[in-house]
Amino acid sequence: MENQPAEFAQSTQRVALVVQYVGTHLHGWQWQPNARTVQGEIEAAVRSVLGYEVRLSGAGRTDTGVHAAAQVAHFVAPSFIPAHRWADVLNARLPEDILIRASAAVADTWHAQFSACWRRYRYTLYTGQRPNLFVRPFVWHYYHQYLDQGKIQVALDAMVGHHDMTAFHRARSGKSHSWVDLQVAECHRQDTFLTVELQAKGFLYGMVRLIMGLVVKVGSGELTPTQFGELWQQRQRQQVKYAAPAQGLCLLRVGYDDHPFAQEVWFDTQPHFFWGSAVA
Repeated sequence: MENQPAEFAQSTQRVALVVQYVGTHLHGWQWQPNARTVQGEIEAAVRSVLGYEVRLSGAGRTDTGVHAAAQVAHFVAPSFIPAHRWADVLNARLPEDILIRASAAVADTWHAQFSACWRRYRYTLYTGQRPNLFVRPFVWHYYHQYLDQGKIQVALDAMVGHHDMTAFHRARSGKSHSWVDLQVAECHRQDTFLTVELQAKGFLYGMVRLIMGLVVKVGSGELTPTQFGELWQQRQRQQVKYAAPAQGLCLLRVGYDDHPFAQEVWFDTQPHFFWGSAVA
């Protein structure tokens, strides 16, 4: 185990966390030297309690500026602190843009990344003509043209299933292939807000933002759903040139066969920006 003192070797537990963060001033999930990251901040908080380094494993690696409503992570710690108490212990030591919603003990074989069945992301666009300070940190303010929700949904429908997503495969992706099993692709509109939710077992690095950068062209009429489909089905990576801004993207939730937390902790904890009735 990571630099753990010998006296704790026989008395450890695996602790799972549900983590929220506002990514505006964070350089993504993964630890980096000389940069604020979610993993780095939480590991520092754990270190301040235990006095030694502990490695935190997350369900997914979000980019700089991307938010999370219910990221999941785990670490191994001595059992003298009950697992359910770690949320309070860490929250007292974390900065205001990172929050542990809950903590719980899990089996030694459980892994935040490898036990996950799927990840779900939500991208939010604000299409009002006038800017709005209260939503600006969490949306892409897209007011140039009207976005047709129906056309976007038609384009997304064709992506559901097991497909080669080379068109959305960035060079920095750690995956050796471009095949993705997209389980859900939904577009909703309420007033001036439009959201797209994508769910898959795993995503390519930067994939969701590349899709959104292109899908707005479908909504605005610049591309037809058929042209959009031909582009990615023919693996035309050179035609996908623009990634949507990071602040509109949120890791909404992570699914497990036997989720260690109650649904109220993780299911839909990013508030909708829809004033009035929320989308079901």
